[in-house]
Amino acid sequence: KLNKNHYTCGSFKDVLPYIEKWKSKKEELEYDIDGLVIKVNSLIYQDKLGATSKFPRWAVAYKYETEKAETEIKDVVGQVGRTGAITPVAMLVPVSISGSTVSRATLHNEDEIKRKDIRIGDKVVIEKAGEIIPKVIGVIKPISIKRGSAFKMPTQCPECMGVLLRLEDKAVLRCINFSCPAQVKERLL
Repeated sequence: KLNKNHYTCGSFKDVLPYIEKWKSKKEELEYDIDGLVIKVNSLIYQDKLGATSKFPRWAVAYKYETEKAETEIKDVVGQVGRTGAITPVAMLVPVSISGSTVSRATLHNEDEIKRKDIRIGDKVVIEKAGEIIPKVIGVIKPISIKRGSAFKMPTQCPECMGVLLRLEDKAVLRCINFSCPAQVKERLL
């Protein structure tokens, strides 16, 4: 039976068809969802299943596959966060995905760029992590087109031209100037 956006399945075998039904029906909602929560509705079974320190074992989140889109990387810039972390960001040919136009996507860090072999001019596949944060998930490798050069992380802070530091056991490059305008702005936000 249906009560607003809650539904009680008669048995476990009824759960999968309900998940499939909402795969297309979710587009009719006035708000975005990325999945469903499936719960055991018996207090006896809930008690038997128990919980971890953070989550009940009698409830599980089912996430739908995220929408993906193809676009091109126009440039890569360093973005300074509140802790001074320099995050490479892909500037993209704008593309519509999950209800918004995306023109930037995180590349996370230098190691991730190298692992995925991402270069300026590449055609890439993007998705919104958690239906929110755009990220590049892979390069569409051309067979015969010459690719751009590999991205190099900046040697100075892109905002204050200060010193950057990367500890040996860390993936993150940081601006060590606590007064860097970008860090100050991000801390205030």
